[in-house]
Amino acid sequence: MTDGDTGDDRLSVNDRREIARRKAQALRAEQKKKERRTRVLLQGGIAVAVLAVIAVVSLILVNTYLKPATPGPLNMASDGITIGQNLKAVTTGALQPGDEPVSSASRNPEVINIRVYLDYQCPICKKFETTNEKQISTWLKTGAATLEIHPLSIFDSSSVGAKYSTRAANAAACVANYSPNTFFTFNSLLYQKAPPKQTEGLSDAGLIALTKQAKVTHPASIASCITNQSFKTWVNAATQRAAKGPIPGSKEEKVTDTPTVLVDGVKYSGALDDANEFALFVNTAAGNAFTEESTASPTPAPSATPAP
Repeated sequence: MTDGDTGDDRLSVNDRREIARRKAQALRAEQKKKERRTRVLLQGGIAVAVLAVIAVVSLILVNTYLKPATPGPLNMASDGITIGQNLKAVTTGALQPGDEPVSSASRNPEVINIRVYLDYQCPICKKFETTNEKQISTWLKTGAATLEIHPLSIFDSSSVGAKYSTRAANAAACVANYSPNTFFTFNSLLYQKAPPKQTEGLSDAGLIALTKQAKVTHPASIASCITNQSFKTWVNAATQRAAKGPIPGSKEEKVTDTPTVLVDGVKYSGALDDANEFALFVNTAAGNAFTEESTASPTPAPSATPAP
């Protein structure tokens, strides 16, 4: 046993100083090692974080901007779907990426063509639809007219972040692709449920419920198409094409507002909530070729629509 004295007590002052100096050097060296390890770990963590951010940004760019272009919906090669006699759709192939829309101008010249560029959150579009749906439906059933519907996404900013215009137009494209002969009914239901501005509008589940109400065929495929927004890219492209122009088969250069209603390529500028005025415009554009049977109530005044 010892009496508590250490070996250092027997060392000279210089020796003790040398030992203390070496201990201090060792401590400093160990501290530097710790600092280097911390620095390496920190830099590594920053690098990993940067790589993670780059990966996320790259994914967003790919999904949003660089996502490979996909074909548009079937039966909308003109960027719109044409509804003909007995409310049946005119079938077409899909518009391929990079292709220009196929004009529907080459049709039967004896049948009046009504073309509507619309947005499903546009309140004035809803007004035109609800006012004129009955008589347009009658014209279509009798084969006196065709109706070409072009869904656009202009009012996304009015749905408080929900982008309802795009989602509704995509849903319409899904129905056109999988169940074209129910499109007229689905279009009508969309307007019955059209939301006011500055509201979110229907959810995807709500849109899917409307497709079931329209009794679409292939409901599971349509539901998946709506949930995945399969035609979102096409909706955006079709909207840009309409806004940029030109509009085929018309003197109108481009779509500047919704609804833009063309009758045989001539823009209707009358009251959108006056079925009588619109019927008169259609009759005049048709060269007064409509009969009483092909015009739903209300009909224009007899003086405005003489018998053929």
